[in-house]
Amino acid sequence: MSYLNVLIRARRKRPADDILSGFAAYKDKKLGRMGRFDLLATAAALLVAGHETTVNLIANGMLTLLRYPEWLERLRQDKTLAPRIVEELLRFEPPVHFRTRKTLAEIEIAGLMIPKGAPLVLLFASGNRDPKRFAHPERFDPNRADGQHFGFGGGPHFCLGAPLARLEAEAALTALATRLIDPRFLEDPPPYRPGASLRGPERLMLGIGGVN
Repeated sequence: MSYLNVLIRARRKRPADDILSGFAAYKDKKLGRMGRFDLLATAAALLVAGHETTVNLIANGMLTLLRYPEWLERLRQDKTLAPRIVEELLRFEPPVHFRTRKTLAEIEIAGLMIPKGAPLVLLFASGNRDPKRFAHPERFDPNRADGQHFGFGGGPHFCLGAPLARLEAEAALTALATRLIDPRFLEDPPPYRPGASLRGPERLMLGIGGVN
């Protein structure tokens, strides 16, 4: 928050052509400017949701493609496979593994009555590998006929940045697949960042034969 606060003050003095400047400098005729708390909260949400999750998706994607080199090679030969590969990655190795919610009303699930106002943990990653929903859920298979997943959540909380995240991951993984010559692990598994909700490698050390 301290980091973002410094950036916001700087953007208010000298606005640039970026979204943070727009939030910081814009003044509505009736409502005025966005309050400091809302401005900081919005900026933090954009930073985490728009950056860290996408970084993890790309890193998880490259990690998975190296573990399934036949798909890495297929992507190298055919860039049109990128959307299908990214969708399966969002199921198989999503950047967000769970989120917390609170019940708005009493609800019964599997014979258990959950009271109104109860805190819940929704395990998206677990649902993505439910054997009752997906055949061979532990297999990375971009050819799945129905790969509907919880990679972007669901309902009113569905990720607003989903279309952009898909495009970013498709572009990044296609570029890595086509430009890196003979990529290979230097450590597997890699070390992971602390925390269970957002999942991604702390680093992904690769050896390569060269770069086109």
